[in-house]
Amino acid sequence: MDIKHLLPVLGMLGVGLGLGGLLLPQTDAKSTILEGVALLCLIVYFAGNWTRLKTFSGSRSTRLGLNGILAILLMAGILTIINFLVIRHGGRWDLSETQHFSLAPQTLQVLGQLKENVRVLVFSHERSPGFRTYRDLLEGYAHASSRLSVTFIDPEKEPGKAREYEIAKIDTAVFKRGEQTIHVPKPSESNLTSALIRVTKKQSKRLVFLEGHGERQITDQERGGLSLARKNLEAQGYRVARGSMRKDATLLEDTAVLIIPGPRESIEQEELTRITNFVAEGGRLLLLLDPQTSSGLEEWISQWGLTLGPGIVVDPEDRVAQGSPTALLVRRFTNHAITKGFTAPILLPVLQPVSFDQPPGTNLNFTSLLQSSEQSWAETTYDETTPEFEEGSDKKGPFMLAGTLGWASPHADSTVHPALVIIGNSAFASNTYLQFPGNTDFLSNAIAWLADENTLISVSPKESSFPPYIPNPTQEHMLFAVQVFSVPFLLLLSGITVWRRRNRL
Repeated sequence: MDIKHLLPVLGMLGVGLGLGGLLLPQTDAKSTILEGVALLCLIVYFAGNWTRLKTFSGSRSTRLGLNGILAILLMAGILTIINFLVIRHGGRWDLSETQHFSLAPQTLQVLGQLKENVRVLVFSHERSPGFRTYRDLLEGYAHASSRLSVTFIDPEKEPGKAREYEIAKIDTAVFKRGEQTIHVPKPSESNLTSALIRVTKKQSKRLVFLEGHGERQITDQERGGLSLARKNLEAQGYRVARGSMRKDATLLEDTAVLIIPGPRESIEQEELTRITNFVAEGGRLLLLLDPQTSSGLEEWISQWGLTLGPGIVVDPEDRVAQGSPTALLVRRFTNHAITKGFTAPILLPVLQPVSFDQPPGTNLNFTSLLQSSEQSWAETTYDETTPEFEEGSDKKGPFMLAGTLGWASPHADSTVHPALVIIGNSAFASNTYLQFPGNTDFLSNAIAWLADENTLISVSPKESSFPPYIPNPTQEHMLFAVQVFSVPFLLLLSGITVWRRRNRL
């Protein structure tokens, strides 16, 4: 067969193979092979038609159209170069209303402090639910730090890799630094940043939950337990332990933060002395103390000017809708590192107020974290189901509901900086209430601040452009009156008016 009859076929084959190679991923070896064969076919095609092309290019019409063709090719070349430079060296802009596609400052801080290379292996594929979320988030991570590399692996095509990294389910990411690996089973910025922190830390800080006095247990998975709090803290890279100072005299050694979650029995004087020494040596303390209980800590904290109660805070402005008047949705935060930028309210059931009076001769620094409204009061009649303010017996608000206490160091160059956080309720950290977004952030931020882990300040989920509206009781009554009475009444009145006008015609 004459080679000239094959030239059109080679030309079309070259164009087809070239387009096919462009559609394949650049990392695929098949793409290189297709592009090479396409180039060879096109070279043969142009070589075989050289005489015809030369004759065609010499005609007047060709010369007249050549300038237009060159202009089009030049513009296409310019656009190709611009796109190439943008893809390789361009920046990232998030024009969404809520900055939904921007990484949180905490995440950027962690990425900026990376000193070792970290690999992220995402076992997912394009059909799985978490693929796009992983891709969008990790593209931002890789763009922010050249030390982080991301590889997507389809576990169905590479089952050996999945077995090597013990992948039990699809949409699992593995952070790997050296021989250390951390699994992330759910794609979210909070989970990814926590995994990055854990995989890069050579030594994690130890948290101890005190036991032996009726405290809430981190092993308890019931509604009142703290198992969910333990899971969240371990996910942030802490070593979480529990114990009793009566049974273990060395419990507080190598402890960053001691947490006392709602004791209901008296703490012995010997234990209080150990806690005092722990704080004096720079230890940090988180006190979650419930009303109507006596543990001995009430008198112990009075040496630093702290007082709990009396009474339970009732706040008509910030209570939970039509629920218990003592269950508060606190929305008033101070500008402290723990609560800075908070938007979600914190759900605090049965809360006692916190007050501070500077003891003579001391240099203590107390900062309020949460505040009640001016309509609040401290109810001292505990068995009242529908409490009302009684002048003389009840104290009028506003109240401080939680706070931080810091000791000024006697020497400017001292590394000992004792501190504590006190909250007049422990139930907010229980499994029942910790799933509330504000509660999770508040507990995580308080512990991160005490542990000097500023990068672990909780990465809150991105808010929707239309955040949910949570009315207070007054607003709820107004909405009920408008929806149930006002709107139907106006519709009825309008109908009667139209009916009367028609009857007059």
